[in-house]
Amino acid sequence: MKKSSRILLTEKEMPRQWYNIVADMPNKPLPPLHPLTRQPIGPEALAAVFPMELIKQEVSTERFIDIPEEVVDLYLTYRPSPLFRAVNLEKALGTKSKIYYKYEGGNYSGSHKANTAIAQAYYNKKEGIKRITTETGAGQWGSAMSFACHHFGLELLVFMVKVSYNQKPGRKLLMNTYNAKVIPSPSTMTAAGRKILEQDPNSPGSLGIAISEAMEIASQDPYTKYSLGSVLNHVILHQTIIGQEALLQMEKAGDYPDVVIGCFGGGSNFSGIAFPFIRENITKGKKTRFLAVEPSSCPKLTKGKFMYDFGDSAGMTPLLPMYTLGHNFMPDKIHAGGLRYHGAGVLVSQLLKDGFVEAKAKMQRECFEAGVLFARSEGILPAPESNYAIAGALDEARKADIEGVTRTILFNLSGHGHFDISAYEKYFENNLPDHELTDSELKESLSKVDFPD
Repeated sequence: MKKSSRILLTEKEMPRQWYNIVADMPNKPLPPLHPLTRQPIGPEALAAVFPMELIKQEVSTERFIDIPEEVVDLYLTYRPSPLFRAVNLEKALGTKSKIYYKYEGGNYSGSHKANTAIAQAYYNKKEGIKRITTETGAGQWGSAMSFACHHFGLELLVFMVKVSYNQKPGRKLLMNTYNAKVIPSPSTMTAAGRKILEQDPNSPGSLGIAISEAMEIASQDPYTKYSLGSVLNHVILHQTIIGQEALLQMEKAGDYPDVVIGCFGGGSNFSGIAFPFIRENITKGKKTRFLAVEPSSCPKLTKGKFMYDFGDSAGMTPLLPMYTLGHNFMPDKIHAGGLRYHGAGVLVSQLLKDGFVEAKAKMQRECFEAGVLFARSEGILPAPESNYAIAGALDEARKADIEGVTRTILFNLSGHGHFDISAYEKYFENNLPDHELTDSELKESLSKVDFPD
């Protein structure tokens, strides 16, 4: 390849369609179920909280879906995003393998979340919605949705997981700058929040709780809809712009990945980069491996159970077939707030069950160590979530060297860590604890879930 480590696409080369992996999955995902009747539900059951166009995408089996021009126009302010060959990181490791990363932190939100926020705000505006409610963990999603809603003239109410609200004040201020109202969750604004606070006044919150609060508000007003930043099919659909660009960029580099890696919370950034390459495995016989890296404190893929469960803590969502730790699971206070979710998206869950995807869990400190090495080598301070993908990539390179082989490794650097500097401070002070979910804690959490497998 050329001397430069950066592989760029032109605006004209940016894909104009999203890719829907459902069209190519050998085993289609199981249907969502009504929480009371436990019977499969149709699109109409989702109309109270989502606009119809997003519902159509949620249940679509079409292989490609056109990106609206208004969405393309905003995408082009930061897309196509660059793909880098991490030459300096390779030198620091002394590896013979080639490491590439797709950088999604160069937009207004600082992460990949903008790719779906823009699309969701657009479709809500098109259907006459006035306000959106949503949740956010570390704040990347809330930041992305804040600007997108302001751009399309929508109000936004964000329930931010309380532990992250306190850890990351900069994210709250960024959301305020984009004209969003931000509430620490659990809150007294909703019945779901008040119930949690009655049980535990000092609850640190979770994404499941914040989702319940946002959905409760949305369900009370016909001009308000709910928006989710990960997990659901239509969210993952919008993120496939990442992998489709990466396919073209790898071709320009004259290379192809042996393994594709992403950190894992609900599945959006991992799916975004992996799904277009999984299509190549399914339809063209490629042999790429796909590795999702999650926290040891929230290991739904590596220790969770595949079963029907709620996507939120209060049980307001349909029952979804997923790998889950139980919808009442309370994760440890790790700094990768975007990975503190109890369940995996339906599509990733099915692909993991069918053997198309691998998963591993890692400790927090090791991942920050990887992130610091990356920052010192490549000059980008990664988000705590992205550190898990970096640690996974380093594992693959070291393993290849031990085995005496050369691998091409591609990972998604889902965002920057400029708002997470206090987490790095704790790391440098040796005050960043590790936590691994025990079997007894898992058993207790899953015992509270009683749904059909």
